[in-house]
Amino acid sequence: MDMTLDHLKGWIGREESASELLTPVLTERFLATFDRDGESGPGAEAPLLLHHALCHPVAATSELGPDGHPHRGGFLPPVTLPRRMWAGGEIAFHSAPRVGEIVTRNSVIDDVRIKQGRSGTLCFVTVTHDFSADGRAVLSERQDIVYRDAPAAGATPTAPAPAPEGTSRREVYPSPELLFRYSALTFNSHRIHYDLPYVTGVEGYPGLVVHGPLQAALLVQYATDLRGAAPARFRFRGLSPAFSGSPLLLHATEEDGEMTLWSAAPGGPVAMEASAQW
Repeated sequence: MDMTLDHLKGWIGREESASELLTPVLTERFLATFDRDGESGPGAEAPLLLHHALCHPVAATSELGPDGHPHRGGFLPPVTLPRRMWAGGEIAFHSAPRVGEIVTRNSVIDDVRIKQGRSGTLCFVTVTHDFSADGRAVLSERQDIVYRDAPAAGATPTAPAPAPEGTSRREVYPSPELLFRYSALTFNSHRIHYDLPYVTGVEGYPGLVVHGPLQAALLVQYATDLRGAAPARFRFRGLSPAFSGSPLLLHATEEDGEMTLWSAAPGGPVAMEASAQW
């Protein structure tokens, strides 16, 4: 499959749309997955980042690749690098979608870039998603997707520095059950999140990988709890993987109206960094 930059740039401007009813059942299941209280009846405001569980493209099981992702091509460009992950994004919240509304996602590919990094070739794809509910704008999200080579056999990555301590801290436990439920909510069949023999034997990770958007949801929930109000803007970026089987610490500091947040295993490096603005 052709992976020249000129070929991949042919996907810039490609669009995709999908709509879905925001149901009480989905809202209740999302809240239960994160052990959070909240209203789920008709007219209730949806929890933050519930949109990540809505309007997903549907691929038949027979159309999945060996890693559990749908085969390359279609809306996203056919990048041949073997590993794909959601590297980060930025969300501007306009108004909360409500239970009982039809939520619509309009997506467009904004950019495709190839770079050479310390770990090999990297391909970055930037997608913008605009979500509306019954015709009312609810949020805009920039999604950064990165594709990369598998690490060379025997390669020893440089150990990053341990994460600093925040002025506020919360401990959560990303159990296999939490990862499985989140995968089910978001129709995500990527095997690194639920298939331990695959993730350790094929991908070479020490355990199940905690989803980037799941960490983002935990961090934005923490920011909302600390401030007592949902942010107007939220940015997040993955720096290193986090794994199930040990606690995950959520850290936060606030200065000049902006809250900086990050996640890390105890004694480990920053897994995801984020910022929230009101």
